[in-house]
Amino acid sequence: MSPAPSLASPLQQRFRPLWWLGISYIVLGAITRIILLAMSGSGVPLNPLYYLYAFGVGAIYDLVTLLYVAWPLLLYLWLMPVRAYVSRPGQWLLYLLGLVLLFWLMFVAASELTFWNEFSTRFNFIAVDYLVYTTEVIGNIRESYPIGRWLTMLAIAAIIVVVLTRRGLRAADGGTRFLQRSKVVLIWLVLTVISVIAVKGTLKDRLENAYVNELSGNGIYEFFAAFRSSHLDYSRFYRTLPEDQAFKQVRAMVQTPEATYLTNDPQDLSREIRHAGPEKHLNVVLISVESLSADFLQHFGGSHGNITPNLDALAEQSMFFDNLYANGTRTVRGLEALSLSIPPTPGDSVIKMHNNENLFSLADIFNDRGYQSDFVYGGYGYFDNMNYFFSHNGYRTVDRNDIGKGDTIHHENVWGVADEDLYTLALKQMDQINASGKPFFLHIMTTSNHRPFTFPAGRVKERNGTREGAVAYTDWSIADFIQRARSKPYFDDTVFVITADHCASSAGRSSVPINRYHIPLWIYAPKHIQPQHVKQLTAQIDIAPTLLGLLNFSYRSRFFGADIFQLPADRERAFPATYEKLGYLKGDVLTVLEPQRKLEQVHPDFDTGDATPIGTVDRQQIDEATAYYQAAATLFKKGKMGHRAEDSTPVRPAAAGDSAPAAASTTH
Repeated sequence: MSPAPSLASPLQQRFRPLWWLGISYIVLGAITRIILLAMSGSGVPLNPLYYLYAFGVGAIYDLVTLLYVAWPLLLYLWLMPVRAYVSRPGQWLLYLLGLVLLFWLMFVAASELTFWNEFSTRFNFIAVDYLVYTTEVIGNIRESYPIGRWLTMLAIAAIIVVVLTRRGLRAADGGTRFLQRSKVVLIWLVLTVISVIAVKGTLKDRLENAYVNELSGNGIYEFFAAFRSSHLDYSRFYRTLPEDQAFKQVRAMVQTPEATYLTNDPQDLSREIRHAGPEKHLNVVLISVESLSADFLQHFGGSHGNITPNLDALAEQSMFFDNLYANGTRTVRGLEALSLSIPPTPGDSVIKMHNNENLFSLADIFNDRGYQSDFVYGGYGYFDNMNYFFSHNGYRTVDRNDIGKGDTIHHENVWGVADEDLYTLALKQMDQINASGKPFFLHIMTTSNHRPFTFPAGRVKERNGTREGAVAYTDWSIADFIQRARSKPYFDDTVFVITADHCASSAGRSSVPINRYHIPLWIYAPKHIQPQHVKQLTAQIDIAPTLLGLLNFSYRSRFFGADIFQLPADRERAFPATYEKLGYLKGDVLTVLEPQRKLEQVHPDFDTGDATPIGTVDRQQIDEATAYYQAAATLFKKGKMGHRAEDSTPVRPAAAGDSAPAAASTTH
């Protein structure tokens, strides 16, 4: 029996599979949002308006994204000759194309679920960034999830859907001509171009709840929007001040009592830091710990249980900073803040940008005093461009390649060796440098507190492969490292600086949830630094100059950070930021600069990360935030962050009667 004649026109018959794809994609998008909404938990309150916004605006973004994802099917429907299209092989080819597209869309949806589980956000700049490093990212996924089982389940699900909905993929054509089909493609192309021009990823960000804004987006669209904005020119996208005014304001804000500017050039931040008395050329070990949020510690409430007993004990034996905030949500942001002492630049970190060589760094100051400065990493330092950056900015790089075949490795995963093996490598470098008669400065970057959270068995009671287990192992390995270092002849003359690169989570209901930037800092040197708790608001970029102040160094500085013990209380601030949103925290006000020259000011809740809009706009803080970020971006863009020859000239310590006061005492 022949099929009943169709009432649809030949052109409608031909392009009917686009309806199949569109309906499938809209349904898949709705299912994805339902699951993400459930995963958000209390992040999205029970509010019908929130649900209407998330699913209504989300459907619009899904339709816009459909314009892009449908192009492979559209090209097939356009280019296939009629006879080949309606043939049996043509029909099976159409089924296969539909199956491949559906499997890919399901795979993207499943990937979004795992991404949301880690970052509580749709695909963003992190996803784009990781795409460059396929070995590490794919390895991380394979070690963290049962990827083979998931792919099999997705393939089975896609096949079932195609079989049940195969009528929508029926190859039918009553006799269309190529030019007729070309009109449909032309209309689709025009709509695609219009969507590129008229629709932006930020248009959905209209509510105060960041989770709802994220749910209303589309993962594929957000991915490509982030890809396009990976290099954001500050002056083009953000609020600006007249350039001289911005720099004049920054010069005033970074001025401290022990500092004197070298020139009157409004765009020159070079200043002499002068302390009375001899410098303390102690060894320095700076450990930036992967994802060590403050709330892991019992000292800050310990919401994850008692998993850091050693670090909590160390807080009472160290100069411990209670009110320190990270620059960002990525490792490169922490490394950038610690090595260069600069506010974060929008888009890419300076560590990954072109022309990032010979910048003024912390290592330069140590090297000028005869130190050997090493960056030590347990993985392969090509990741995130770390080795290139550090090796071109005063550091010798030491990584996984420097661990010999005969050296003991207790455990390793795709990110590198276990922290205890990393510390063994660091101790080896410390021994060698000490034997050569030089003091050493080591910056050690850990990896064990990173998914898949695996570590050597038998070290802690917490379960392997869990975040709590990885944090407990981080705590154990740092204590083990210090204990091993204690037996070394140079221990008494070594300062251990331990902090985090960023927090374990960056998500919250506000655009910049301030509790997701709170990190700890220990400065431990029992023979030289008295234990105390430092309550001042401290930025991650202040760590380097504060350390140099404790060492009583007199030097030329071009840092944006300041010695927190010299910074007046009314100028304490921090720079919590995402790759697009640039935060400036001062007092109880958080100013956030955004692309399209937008901004917001809120009162952040330091415990929950929620925020309430500020009643009266604080123009002074808006200008301060603008000046800091604008000046940093401008100096890098103009190539003026470099280490100049005169920076290496020794600075005479302040003498009695000089206007510059003595260095802050280590017994604050």
